[in-house]
Amino acid sequence: MRILGIDPGLQTTGFGVIDVQGSQLTYVASGVIQTTREATGDLPARLKVLYDGVREIHQRYQPEVASVEIVFVNVNPQATLLLGQARGCCVTALVSCDLPVAEYTALQMKKAITGQGRAAKYQVQEMVKRMLQLPVIPRQDAADALGLAITHAHASPSMSKLAALHVLNRKTHGMYRGGRSH
Repeated sequence: MRILGIDPGLQTTGFGVIDVQGSQLTYVASGVIQTTREATGDLPARLKVLYDGVREIHQRYQPEVASVEIVFVNVNPQATLLLGQARGCCVTALVSCDLPVAEYTALQMKKAITGQGRAAKYQVQEMVKRMLQLPVIPRQDAADALGLAITHAHASPSMSKLAALHVLNRKTHGMYRGGRSH
């Protein structure tokens, strides 16, 4: 199985691609999509760069599934909104390529990679380097994206088993029907 990890960001979005065969993880590619050539205030142009970049990565590496970081609210609400738009753009690009998208928090990824949910960035970088037997430490955004792909490689077998048992089915009893509550 080939997994694409995406660490969304408005200025720099990291990506990482790995192959998984049983418990064997193999590095394929990693890097970043940067929007810094576009004007800071031109949000639509920056989102287009992200969208086109994610689609190009899909076309080049042909992953079977994608793994994306879930964004939480930061101290600055404006920055959180912009990051959310970048993330939404990346997810939209993945879905438009007909890829299933798994989502993990930074805490889940750090715990899966380092064994500690509050690990520092350099610890994630070092563990990704070791797990994938890379010659050098990948840059932060790419390391996080590779970490998300590795997290999905470890979590997907368990999630598949739970899905087969219908444990993960969506609950409908408290949902709205036709836009109105019942």
